Amino acid sequence: MARINYHHLYYFWQVAKEGKLTQAADNLCLSQSALSTQIKQLEDRLNIHLFEKKGRNLQLTEQGQQVFSYAQEIFKKGEELEQQIERGFLAENQTIRIGILATMSRNFVEQFIAPLRNMDKVSYLLHSYGQANLLNELANHQLDIALTNMSVAGTDTQLWQAQLLSRQPVAVVGPPDLNLPDRFNEKFGEHAWVLPLDGNPIRSAFDRFCAQYQFQPKVIAQTDDMAMLRLLARDNQAMTVLPEVVVQDELTDKRLVRYLTLPQSFENFYAITTKRQFPNPTIFRLIDKYLARQHLVKEASYEWLD
Repeated sequence: MARINYHHLYYFWQVAKEGKLTQAADNLCLSQSALSTQIKQLEDRLNIHLFEKKGRNLQLTEQGQQVFSYAQEIFKKGEELEQQIERGFLAENQTIRIGILATMSRNFVEQFIAPLRNMDKVSYLLHSYGQANLLNELANHQLDIALTNMSVAGTDTQLWQAQLLSRQPVAVVGPPDLNLPDRFNEKFGEHAWVLPLDGNPIRSAFDRFCAQYQFQPKVIAQTDDMAMLRLLARDNQAMTVLPEVVVQDELTDKRLVRYLTLPQSFENFYAITTKRQFPNPTIFRLIDKYLARQHLVKEASYEWLD
């Protein structure tokens, strides 16, 4: 039995990812006819049809889907191998590439990467992306780890490894000396509010809370960026709703204070990695160190409450 031509398989993989022969041919610097011939040779070798036409697009057949899943694993492993060779399997000096969701708390990120300062011969790069690009860069081995507050549930569980790092309660925060009660009432309506945008999980939780109390906040600004939300609340002397970790410096300096905690409302922070043949042990040390610190903080809190 003759072996599969991996050039043909690679060309098939590129076409399957693009869904269009023209785009894949441009990416590969091949003519459409040459690329089509390569795909036909692979189909003849496997004795199956890989694609069927849907309008101007190509759609994978059921057997094509199975071949694509194998090709995906083969060539992702190849990309990983290239990255490992380029960086060195056991490089004396490491650079950790960390992707962060552009809108998440910078205070949380700083807490997570803090141990890197004490790791000899380890440096790091930070890149900010939206969620889709963040996962894309991670899947393409351009990142070692991604930090996000958005779940990857429902995406490719064969690719992602998601570790819940922290579950932060959501607080109502505002300027000091407002003489507000420790229970929610109409007095909270006397002040301006800055809020996350509609669709944000924190905003959704706050909207449900407001509906329960038939409360209509006076909203002066909205943003999807936690750092900007912190600045808007601080500089406009406004109320806001966010995890305390976002405003920990302002809470410490008493430029802002926590007035309430929203019941059963949390923001989750995740570390996302990909399943790799050669995992980077420094990444898992970093995750373990953060989880250990979280555990110690919780133990100390319970001891104080006792």
